Amino acid sequence: MASKSRRTRAARGSVTITVAAGLILATVPGTASAAVPAAASLLSGRYVVTLAQKPLATYQGGVSGLAPTKPAKGAKVDVAGADAQRYRGFLNDTQTKVAASVGVKPVTHYSVATNGFTATLSGAQALKLMHTPGVMSVTKDELHKPADDHNSTDFLGLSGNKGLWSALGGTANAGKGVVIGDIDTGIWPESRSFAAPALGTKPPAADEPYRPYLQGTTTVMQKADGNTFTGTCQIGEQFDASLCNRKLVGARYFGDSWTSVVPPEKRADYLSARDGQGHGTHTASTAAGNAKVAASIDNVDFGDISGVAPGAVVSVYKALWEGKDAASTGGYTGDIVAAIDQAVADGVDVINYSVGSIFESSADNPIQLAFLSAASAGIFVSTAGGNSGPEASTLDNTSPWEMTVAASTVAPFTGTVVLGNGTKYTGISTSVTSTVGPKPVVLSTAVKTAAASASDAALCMPNSLDPALVAGKIVTCDRGVNARVEKSAEVKRAGGVGMVLVNLSDSSLDADFHSVPTVHINTPDSVAFKAYAATAGAQVTLVKGGTAAPYPQVAAFSSRGPSLASKGDLLKPDIAAPGVSILAAVAPPTNSGRNFDFLSGTSMATPHISGLAALYLGKFPTMSPMQVKSAMMTTAVDTKTATGAASTDPFAQGAGEVTPAKMFNPGLVYDSSDVDWLGYLEGIGVATGTGVPAIDPSDYNAPSIAIGQLLGSQTVTRTVTAVTPGLYRATVTVPGVKATVTPSILDFTAAGQTKQFKVTFTQDTANSGTTVTGALNWAGAGTTVRSQIALTPQSALAPVDATGTGTSGKVTFPVTPGFAKFPIAAYGLASGPLQAGTVSASTGNPADQEHDYTFSVAPGTKALQFSAKTDNPAATLGMVIVRVAADGRQEIVGISDLLTADARLSMSQPAPGNYLVAVITLGDAAGTTSTPYHFQHTAITAKDKLGTFTVSPTNPKATPGKPLDVTASWAGANAGTRYVGYVEYPHAVGTIVTIN
Repeated sequence: MASKSRRTRAARGSVTITVAAGLILATVPGTASAAVPAAASLLSGRYVVTLAQKPLATYQGGVSGLAPTKPAKGAKVDVAGADAQRYRGFLNDTQTKVAASVGVKPVTHYSVATNGFTATLSGAQALKLMHTPGVMSVTKDELHKPADDHNSTDFLGLSGNKGLWSALGGTANAGKGVVIGDIDTGIWPESRSFAAPALGTKPPAADEPYRPYLQGTTTVMQKADGNTFTGTCQIGEQFDASLCNRKLVGARYFGDSWTSVVPPEKRADYLSARDGQGHGTHTASTAAGNAKVAASIDNVDFGDISGVAPGAVVSVYKALWEGKDAASTGGYTGDIVAAIDQAVADGVDVINYSVGSIFESSADNPIQLAFLSAASAGIFVSTAGGNSGPEASTLDNTSPWEMTVAASTVAPFTGTVVLGNGTKYTGISTSVTSTVGPKPVVLSTAVKTAAASASDAALCMPNSLDPALVAGKIVTCDRGVNARVEKSAEVKRAGGVGMVLVNLSDSSLDADFHSVPTVHINTPDSVAFKAYAATAGAQVTLVKGGTAAPYPQVAAFSSRGPSLASKGDLLKPDIAAPGVSILAAVAPPTNSGRNFDFLSGTSMATPHISGLAALYLGKFPTMSPMQVKSAMMTTAVDTKTATGAASTDPFAQGAGEVTPAKMFNPGLVYDSSDVDWLGYLEGIGVATGTGVPAIDPSDYNAPSIAIGQLLGSQTVTRTVTAVTPGLYRATVTVPGVKATVTPSILDFTAAGQTKQFKVTFTQDTANSGTTVTGALNWAGAGTTVRSQIALTPQSALAPVDATGTGTSGKVTFPVTPGFAKFPIAAYGLASGPLQAGTVSASTGNPADQEHDYTFSVAPGTKALQFSAKTDNPAATLGMVIVRVAADGRQEIVGISDLLTADARLSMSQPAPGNYLVAVITLGDAAGTTSTPYHFQHTAITAKDKLGTFTVSPTNPKATPGKPLDVTASWAGANAGTRYVGYVEYPHAVGTIVTIN
């Protein structure tokens, strides 16, 4: 059996940055382009620096003279006590000293949920802090976006005489005594979803123990877990203390970072907790809005809606803001961390975080670390997986201490397009309330204004349609670029009577409430419909209803795993919940005057889980966050495919669709705490400085099992705790893999008893490099405890880099094959051109310390290498590689570990796309004022043949799991020239060989 060694990260810090406007990326289709110099100092800016020393919420002692501040199990963090004040002072002093080591002062200190500070840094200062002992991460204070986004509570089985609310004693008791903290865009307090009696000053009587009241300006509420919530209704623009009530018990706002970056003329929001966008109002009302609130849109009655936990209360922490353009809209890391810090200090029970990036946040990102502290303090954290699906590895918020939520469908509102020839196409519609037509139907490009481009007209952009040609017709508009509701507004402006919104590729269908009756249809129907609409005399009728697609399905937009942060060793997302066409409250001014609206996204799925967690904690207030998470996951059921079959894709659905009726009877639960989380961090290469031993991420006690690299055979360990005692028997099935559970029978004689078991997986007929999925089931005590399994057999474990010197020579290194047939190939040699550059730390100008290059990677590129070399051995250079997304967002994918006169970074099998490399100096050599260097960018393809590069053996007699020696040889190299070769193993695994 081959055991897996501990992995280390290529980058010791983690940074996400936004590309400067006007940056041009040189791209040559079909080739690997040369690196092109770019504007300097893209790494300069405001950063969040996180330190390894524990914050108040998790500090258990260890500093001489400072008592522990971590609360006892079930208790909240005491931030006002003398011990907390002394320790907070110690943390602030340490933060100030760390900042001073690079010549800056902290702008904001954090100490409750995270230990860190914000500061404005140059690229060189940031790189130096990344290499400073005691610093866990250095992260650009980036802008985060809320994840875009028939009655979901009915679908979940919460309502009705036999529903879960009834079993809990009615809606007033559903989540009673529980506080949900919503970190979002704020709240519209006048919404009927938050209507409640005013906060009085009289403490509650014995028969109403959870009623909140005021002590001065502080909201005080005894909670179901026996602790006390203390919140504030913060006064601000168009928001005063009287707007809080017995439902809305707290409202704060955090915008220091946002207001420091976004000038007043760019703001379109209230400087208060009032919601300037509507997203936060929607998520808060979905999680805990009042029961039986009548909801209508533009005089169309949609019946009553309810929050998932109508008996719970809400405390709002506004950290995301509305600007006048996309660049100024969102929330900065520093503000979000401050909001989490305050939510933990206030004593919320659940945090709802409906925010997800297009890139996966590293586990040592300050937001993720703040959530670790929140979970350690007993807070259930529910986060959005993101809306970048259906591509693989597009998830965000993948840390094990939080519940990562995917979005699924509920019974849809349908509409049907009936063609003049009788053909019918059913799609989604909330705006077709009666039959429209038959009416002439046209393509939008056929009725455009003379000045409009065909592309703008196809999308029904504002002022692109000619009223003289549109009046009285139904218009076909393409999905994309502009907002969907903006398209129907343009059709209405031009006099159209209806719209058919068409997806040009397979995508989600959305129940927006449009300005004219609209049916939204998907491929392949949309392609056939457009062909019909282009014919002379085409007519259609829009009809309410139609045959619905199977549900629940994971929405196409919902982000997918596997998680890259864990290298596939932690299965994410965790669970799926309703997130398509969810009707809830919004902020009227920014939602066409509406009090309610339909929104879609993992943003909408996340508060469903937050609300369900509140229901759980209202009934079982002493359950740990991870026990609640496990109960939901192991009782979930598979979602469906488009054909109605059960899904077998855990990277889309996680454990499956949450099933509230089953979650209160989990049988067994998988629990974990901060010791497990710190061991997980150590296992993925994050040095926590706590002394907690590393664990293989596959051994983290998750309610699911994942192995990103199954090489031969591997055994994972799990521990379960009995909720219901009894005898449980195991069955496990993974196609193409032999799986054995030891022991296969667990006998629990009392609730709370724990037992350990192991599962051994051995590759059998499964293809290497292809993920296989299955499940482990423990059946007993009247229930089945199901754990999803995802395994990826790998072909080899091999070094990423090897080096050699000379015009000819060889280098030998060990490679561990994953199977017996193991062909090995060699590519290269290749050598990129040298480019002269100069950086200087002496001028004090950040632009002089950093020199940036942009380049593109073509499909089929085997490997890349970058080097920056100076002739002065006393100089120090470092490099950072940044991947640039299509929308300009950036993510660092590599940081040089060593700061030397010869900095080098390599990438094996790079993803095609655009990248940036920054060369940075932290100091000029003594007696000099600048550091000249030569930059080299080398891309290896199958066509590169400089000199001779071979490998031996090419077809070895391999034993899976047993290392063998591989030798790479070269000849014909020029002395003093750097070359790169690539040794490739089966399924795109390889070793980069650097010569000279």
